[in-house]
Order: sequence, then C-alpha cells, then structure tokens
Amino acid sequence: MKKEELNENRVSLLKIWIEMLDKTLNIRGRLLSLATPVVMGILNITPDSFYADSRKQSEAAIEERIQAILSEGGQIIDIGGYSSRPDAAEVSPEEEMKRLAFALKILNAHYPDAIVSVDTFRADVARRCVEEDGVSIINDISGGELDKKMFETVAGLNVPYIMMHMRGTPQTMQQHTDYTDMMEEIMLYFAAKVRELRLMGVNDIILDPGFGFSKTVDQNYRLMNRLEEFDVFGLPLLVGISRKRMIYNYLGGTPADSLNGTTVLNTYALMNGIDILRVHDVRAAVEAVKIITKLK
Repeated sequence: MKKEELNENRVSLLKIWIEMLDKTLNIRGRLLSLATPVVMGILNITPDSFYADSRKQSEAAIEERIQAILSEGGQIIDIGGYSSRPDAAEVSPEEEMKRLAFALKILNAHYPDAIVSVDTFRADVARRCVEEDGVSIINDISGGELDKKMFETVAGLNVPYIMMHMRGTPQTMQQHTDYTDMMEEIMLYFAAKVRELRLMGVNDIILDPGFGFSKTVDQNYRLMNRLEEFDVFGLPLLVGISRKRMIYNYLGGTPADSLNGTTVLNTYALMNGIDILRVHDVRAAVEAVKIITKLK
C-alpha cells in the first residue's frame, strides 16, 4: 500500500473514531452511546392517538407497554399526553400533566432506571416532568415555537432536547405545506435554533425533520430522500415515521396495515445515517438496527 493511501486510511479511521466519540447523550450523568442507532418506543397515554392500538390508559395497559418496549430492546421510552395527529383536539396543560403524572408514577415505581423522554411542547409541563418525575429528555414537536419559554427551560434543566420542524400547530399544520424550497427552509430553521440553543448553553440537541408535520405525502418522501444533508449539523438525527400517513395514504390501508412500510422506511433511514428511531413496533425496529449494523 502506498504511503499516501495509508495516510488517507488513517485519516478516515480517525474521523470515524471522532464521530463515535461525539455520538452520546448525557442522561442525568450517564452517557448514552449513539454509535449504534437506538430505538425509542412510543408510550401513548392519549385517548385519540392516530394509531388506535397504541393508546394505553389503564395502569395495567401502561405497565404492559413499558415492559414490552424494554424487553424488545427499546432504550428510550417516549411518553406523550397530547395527541399531535392532524386536527387533534386541544388538551389543557392541566389535563396533559394529569395524564403524564399517572403514567410516570407507574414508570418510576416499576422501572426507575428507564430512560424516559416527555413528548410535550409546553415548557412548564416539561419542567415538572423533569424536576418532579425523573424524565431525562424533552421532545418538543414545535422547536420552541409554541412556548417561547421552552429554550430557557431546557437550558436551565440541562437535559437533551429533541427539536422538531413544524409549521403552525397540530390543529393547523396541514394547511402550511406551501414551501418555496422545503429543504432550504428546514435547514435554515434548524441553523437558527441550534445557534440560539448553543448560546444558551444547551449541549445535547437532537434534530427531528418532522415527518408528517406540515408536509404532504410527496414532501415527506423528498425529505426522506435527503436525510444525509442533515450531517452538516453534526448532531444526532431522529426519524419518526411509524405507521404514518405517508405510508398508508400512499400504499393504501390504515395505520394498522403499515408495519411493513414502516420497516422499509426505517431501514432506509438507518442506511442514511440516522441515530434514533421513534416507533410503535420496537422489536421490528431493533431487528432493522441489528441487520443494518451487521452490514456496515
């Protein structure tokens, strides 16, 4: 092997090693490695989530779902008390917190070491879940747009922050799909917000392109086809397409029929470098991660 080729190989290996070191999240003082993509299992405690089989409201159903996520290999549990499906009904902060507190009590009693993310766009709800109920990650579908106190709250709590791209609200988002250049707008959106968060001292930022949020079916597929462009940020990337309309509106059927399409898209996302899969079907996603990791 020529000296120049050897040096190039060494540089490539060094870059890979640095990337692996950087791919971690600080979870209450523990480092969660993202060198291998992780699976986030969805725990819906809403009565109106778009996927009926995911709705868990009784104590027994919630505990069964938690156990299933963990036993099937999920490393993060994402708990939400406000459905963000298109045209979802408004839920008061009090009702959202009541739902979350009920489920988090069960989680803390039986699975105190589980890594838990709270799916909320409300800063006060996020703060209470972190300070009072041991939640480790904030997952905000609005990127701070629906509660201007969210960024300062995240900075003060010093927890990882998942920031999604969306226009409008869950009730109006599908009226806001008129992009001049969708990718340019999303990239500028994240660039501005990442800079703002960095200046506030936020270290762990995860980007979520927002599949299904203020995007048409075709726009969702164009976005999926350009995932590698998010590498420019050097931040972990989360993809959440589990059983969404971009699958069943295109292939036909319902969310219940969409596991195969979900797995195909999750596999494509993994091949394009994403770090976290947010899913209903944990076992299928974990198997996709294992196979793609083996191939790489």
